[in-house]
Amino acid sequence: MPVEACTNCRRPSSICYVPFELTSDSDTTYTASYPCREPSPNASAMADLKKTRFPLCLLSLLLCFALSQASYDPTAVSQRRTYIVRVRQSEGTSSDLETFYRSFLSAVNPELKMIYAYTKVFTGFAAQLTKPELAAMSALPGFVRAFPDRLYQLTTTHTPDFLGLNLQRGLWNQSNFGQGIIIGLLDTGIYPDHPSFDGSGMPPPPAKWKGRCSFNVSSCNNKLIGARAFIGGSATETPIDDVGHGTHTASTAAGARVPGAQVLGNAYGVATGVAPLAHIAMYKVCADIGCYSSDILAGMDAAVSDGVDVLSLSLGGPSVPFDDDTIAVGAFGAIQNGVFVSCAAANAGPDPSSLSNEAPWILTVAASTMDREIRSTVKLGSGQTFNGESLYQPKFAPDLYPLVDAATGTSPLSQYCATSSFDGIDVKGKIVLCESGAVSAVEKGVYVQDAGGVGMIVMNEFYQGYTTFPRAHVLPASQVSFAAGDQIRAYINSTSNATATFLFEGTVLGTTPAPVISFFSSRGPSLASPGILKPDITGPGVNVLAAWPPNLLPAPAPGPGFNMISGTSMSTPHLSGIAALIKSTYPDWSPAAIKSAIMTTASVVDNAGNPILNEQHLPADVFTIGAGHVNPAKAGSPGLVYDLSPDDYVAYLCGLGYTDAQVKMITDRDVSCQNTTSIPEKDLNYPSISVVLSANATTVSVMRTVKNVFDGPASFIAELSVPLGVYASVDPRVLSFSGQNDESTFFLTFQMRGGGSGGAVAAQGYAQGYLKWVYGKIEVRSPISFTFN
Repeated sequence: MPVEACTNCRRPSSICYVPFELTSDSDTTYTASYPCREPSPNASAMADLKKTRFPLCLLSLLLCFALSQASYDPTAVSQRRTYIVRVRQSEGTSSDLETFYRSFLSAVNPELKMIYAYTKVFTGFAAQLTKPELAAMSALPGFVRAFPDRLYQLTTTHTPDFLGLNLQRGLWNQSNFGQGIIIGLLDTGIYPDHPSFDGSGMPPPPAKWKGRCSFNVSSCNNKLIGARAFIGGSATETPIDDVGHGTHTASTAAGARVPGAQVLGNAYGVATGVAPLAHIAMYKVCADIGCYSSDILAGMDAAVSDGVDVLSLSLGGPSVPFDDDTIAVGAFGAIQNGVFVSCAAANAGPDPSSLSNEAPWILTVAASTMDREIRSTVKLGSGQTFNGESLYQPKFAPDLYPLVDAATGTSPLSQYCATSSFDGIDVKGKIVLCESGAVSAVEKGVYVQDAGGVGMIVMNEFYQGYTTFPRAHVLPASQVSFAAGDQIRAYINSTSNATATFLFEGTVLGTTPAPVISFFSSRGPSLASPGILKPDITGPGVNVLAAWPPNLLPAPAPGPGFNMISGTSMSTPHLSGIAALIKSTYPDWSPAAIKSAIMTTASVVDNAGNPILNEQHLPADVFTIGAGHVNPAKAGSPGLVYDLSPDDYVAYLCGLGYTDAQVKMITDRDVSCQNTTSIPEKDLNYPSISVVLSANATTVSVMRTVKNVFDGPASFIAELSVPLGVYASVDPRVLSFSGQNDESTFFLTFQMRGGGSGGAVAAQGYAQGYLKWVYGKIEVRSPISFTFN
């Protein structure tokens, strides 16, 4: 059933998007749009549903947020919309920024009110304006540009073990568990009373902290040091989490140790964040309808002003040029202040070029599995077994029951078990095979149970491959891969007496292969900057158990509230926590140096020593995993780092062909690209490398500079791997450093030989390789992507 339409719209005359919880297991959403304050949709409106595939973090109850913008009557004062306005001060203007901002509003209409005044990551303000008011404002001295508010989407007990974080040695011990670092999260708020945010044993926040807590005094402590809300400029909004997403991400990044964590008795253990002694500051910028860009920018501005060290954003939108991307603009302001920014790659995979948050000054995080299943095994009458997953683990007699395929029914959408009317098929007393799609997996179980079925097998769609999710089913069930479902269907078709049963095995650790990239994880190549390889890294983002507001759980559970959900929203705070650990170890490192340490030490093999696979269990390419899976055990001692300054990014933006005005919009700097030495994308001192080769071209040269962060003199030897049909060389082949912080520059040269014969030119027109700098046990690895013309 749809939720009540438009009960919480906060933008005058905006469009309210009503999500229908129809297809969470196929990761497809249907939405309908309605004017604000109008009643729930009627039957005719439902007939106009627009199918929109925009995957979000995968809950047992899918959260869907629309990204489209409303249309407005430009002449109606009552139909103003929110704009973010970039301005520049000149000599003679007020030195007080807020006074300067208000001068723009008063000059146009004395009754206009400012929603936000940005001062740290952005010079400008947010206000509601009609188009004529905006046109009048644009003529004022100091006006740079305005862009409309956008709605962005929201994209544990075992992950520290899986990541190799150890109490006695490695990055946890090296960094003292992230002590002294402040992680700021922009999300749906936080549930402050959860034990994951208990401040016992935590040191006080560092002296630089200037933030505040909008909860009562007892709710904040030395763990949760700040909590603020930025929802439409409301003075009454609190940072309380009424969605659950923010509580989950905050506890993943830096939650305190909590024994007895579990979901329906599964994944039992001690929950802890990746940086358990880091401080948490929550900035609520997302409501249950999504996250507006004006609120996001306000949260980023406040976080940097408050003194956070790491910003974690598990949200994003479609790919747009950087000067149109609020998160990219705010993140540039953050890194200019030394703040590391970690963002979700988005959940629009496995489609290519489906990324969010592509700016090179952002760490873009993909999502992969860990070596844990909540296993529900399907056993067929033939003796074949197929591993699947289910959170519901009942006591179930392992008797064989008749097995039927819902696709043989005659009802519309019969194969999806989308209704309790199974015309043409008798399901009573039987186990039913259902396809993913049309309705949620849990809802399918309700329909099967209502029709008298005793169990259900949900088979993935093809594009979902081997990615499965344990769900709180209402009857014995198992979600299996597409390949397993295909074989189960073949068995049903091969006999007139098909039977099956379930073997519930609970939590199983050490499963292989792991990690595996999830189908929903967004892929490159980047649209905003094709010459920068994105995503940067992958981390645990599938079936992650973390804190959850107990009042938002379906039923009261003993002990503290926890939930298991999936998405790049879940992998991002893992990387934010790891960045905090590195920042604690090396407080003087730049955000780019921290990113380099994370990327160049990443692993490209799974727990069995084989190449990391994608959702189809085929080798994952660099546009899927970036540099690889994060390896915290090595990230604390990277050997060499590729460093960058904000000036380098300015030269890179000029090299991309951005105009002076566009660069000014992103960087808040007066820039003349004509007088700036531009950096081509391929030569930005990035930890990964992307080159374009043509059969009729001579050579392509790439330059990089590395800094020695090894404690003492060292000599690193190059190891270069390229696909057949490509010639490559590195000069020099040995980098010798006399001491720490010494720098050395090297050049890579590439040429396409024989038209890429020997298999270099794949059907997709790209291939991959790598460069390693090796010194003893230290390996500094950069992935290389080759695009062929």
